[in-house]
Amino acid sequence: MTSASSYEFFGHNRTAFLLPFALCCLVRFAPAQTPACQPVAADQVLGKDLAAALPAFAALPPDTLLANMPPPGSRRIFHWPELAAIAKRYAIELEAPGEVCFEWPLQPLDRNRVLNAMRTALGISEAQIEIADLSLVPAPPGQLDFPRERLGTPAGSNPREPVLWRGDVVYGDSHRFPVWARVRISAPCNRVVAAENLKTGQPLKAGQIRVSSAQCFPAAARSGLKLEQVVGMSLRRPVASGAEIVAGLLAAPKDVNRGDPVSIEVFSGAAHLEFVGKAETAGSAGELIAVRNPTSNRIFRARVDGKGKAVVEVPW
Repeated sequence: MTSASSYEFFGHNRTAFLLPFALCCLVRFAPAQTPACQPVAADQVLGKDLAAALPAFAALPPDTLLANMPPPGSRRIFHWPELAAIAKRYAIELEAPGEVCFEWPLQPLDRNRVLNAMRTALGISEAQIEIADLSLVPAPPGQLDFPRERLGTPAGSNPREPVLWRGDVVYGDSHRFPVWARVRISAPCNRVVAAENLKTGQPLKAGQIRVSSAQCFPAAARSGLKLEQVVGMSLRRPVASGAEIVAGLLAAPKDVNRGDPVSIEVFSGAAHLEFVGKAETAGSAGELIAVRNPTSNRIFRARVDGKGKAVVEVPW
């Protein structure tokens, strides 16, 4: 029979054997540790960068070009054989094998810097800019650039609808790292609105329209109509009082408007007759309109021949 003390002896020795074996396995199969990377905010790794990471290379000429930097997010690792070759080339003695890593320093976008870049690009000091969402990808240090032409426009009529504005961080030797933001932007603007219910077909008079202050999306603020651009124009469709009048609603004034007196010339061979009729429809030069004869009250068709004039040609 095996005694209890024998079990204790063999159990103790088994544990003593397995522990060093497990430690050996951990050392053998554990993944290699990635070296901590040194930040380099430039397109090349120079001698001064390697010296700052490994003091053994202090004798290396500072401006020695060692390697080109990969794009942000990637690393440039100098492994031991490469370091040994550099050391041999410059008669530098290395004591122990190792490796060193370099990468672009990355950082989250700073909202205040983004806002300042946007205000500069927009060029409207009174504009209100609110960042609703911002790119979360860390970016290299550099100058923020949000070109005005890469600002989207609201899908609807609400100027406070967030829009996408694409930009870049300009880093290194004029490289560009793409970034983006969703923003709400509004700026003071003047709108031309109807002062009363307006109908189509009649030239607009100064008393029928007025200027109203509002907050607009920058594109609308720059392209808004002025009062003098609207007076004398006609509308393509009716506009209710208080509604904005935009360029798409306007049409060039007609040469003859409904209800206007029209100077009529009638030609039939050598015969020529002139009288004044009343326009029943509007038209521009070259268009046919309906005209009422004030004497007979009959309606006939005439071709507009200029402002307040129309011609009728009767075959004979």
